[in-house]
Amino acid sequence: MVRALSDRLVEAQRPIRILDAIKWDDDIERAFFARGCRELPPVTPEYYRARPLPFDPEQKLHEFHQIERDIRRQLGEFNAPGQIMARMCQEYREVVHLLTHRGTRAFAEISERLYGSASDSFHAGDPNLADLGHMMSDILDNLSHETIFSQEPPCYDAGQVVELLSARLGEYFRDPSAVRVKLSDGIVADAAAGSDYIKIRTDARFTAREVRLLEVHEGWVHLGTTLNGLSQPVCTFLSKGPPSSTITQEGLAVLTELFAFASHPARVRRLTNRIRGVAMAEEGANFLEVYRYFLNEGYDARESYQHTMRIFRGSLPEGCGPFTKDLCYSKGFVMVYNYIRLAVRRGMVRQVPLLFCGKTNLADIKILGQLVEEGLVERPRFVPPQFADLHALTAWMCYANFLNRLSLKRIEEDYAALF
Repeated sequence: MVRALSDRLVEAQRPIRILDAIKWDDDIERAFFARGCRELPPVTPEYYRARPLPFDPEQKLHEFHQIERDIRRQLGEFNAPGQIMARMCQEYREVVHLLTHRGTRAFAEISERLYGSASDSFHAGDPNLADLGHMMSDILDNLSHETIFSQEPPCYDAGQVVELLSARLGEYFRDPSAVRVKLSDGIVADAAAGSDYIKIRTDARFTAREVRLLEVHEGWVHLGTTLNGLSQPVCTFLSKGPPSSTITQEGLAVLTELFAFASHPARVRRLTNRIRGVAMAEEGANFLEVYRYFLNEGYDARESYQHTMRIFRGSLPEGCGPFTKDLCYSKGFVMVYNYIRLAVRRGMVRQVPLLFCGKTNLADIKILGQLVEEGLVERPRFVPPQFADLHALTAWMCYANFLNRLSLKRIEEDYAALF
């Protein structure tokens, strides 16, 4: 019954492609630059109405309602996989509402419910995501005078990156045919991961560090969790993830970047700038104001457009608020890192690799542990080396738990003479 319901859920979500439904086409970018970047991009509610969804929203809402009803009838209210699937049905209905409200204020409101807001706090009285963005910016500004952190020139074109990643990921997954790396003209980012492939934008160029980052972030984590989810014999819903799992998965990918020493200050600055861009849009800034913010941060005109477009896609250039998905990277990182800290303190570190058994949600980690014991979920086959052998990770977190208790203000006072 679990497998049958899980398969129905996977099939029901298949035509829902959030990023495809909200993206702006190349004509919008050309129009923006043709007008000297002085006018708002020509995106209106009619723009979205002219791009119908590949499914009937009312029928899709009814389909998810039927699946959720059958989950309760067949599995009961307290069945572990049933609870996860029922929540996924509710979340996918919210996604349908998100897409039917493209180009309206309701779009940004639903986006905030799904992905969060820059004003979200992690705990009462603690800094929020916007505060994190400001604090990280201050640190990165202090590093800007260090010549070792100067921007490296790109040395690989898209074709070369395809060859490099194909070889590296073929070795990682122990099968050259396990994943495909291919060129694409139809993506916004320089690269994007699918079910068993990575797309590289044809006109993009990369530094060696950026190639390594793609290997770890898109390959080890996003493709790895997809393949682990596809291999699940019962809980096939783990092969697909709603927005709540996006927060966990992006956070896990950023954390893996750091543990693998694949990240770098320019990457951290990009994630930080995205937080601040979303925060500006939430406070009422329009597309031009956020675009100029990215220009002032040192990005060129096209990069600034792409960063800003990510924040306003699905919405309007003014008056409706942002699409907040870009908060997932930093929000998810903090949540996953804090979970691992506690897992080490409580002697539960063996649970951590279960985050890779599919498109998981951190809130389900305890249930996933139970399902592994019951044989309904298999342990992940592909786990990054930093999480496969937990000895070094545990040692790291033991020290981290102590260091986090020290007062930074007092440390600065004690070490003042050294600077």
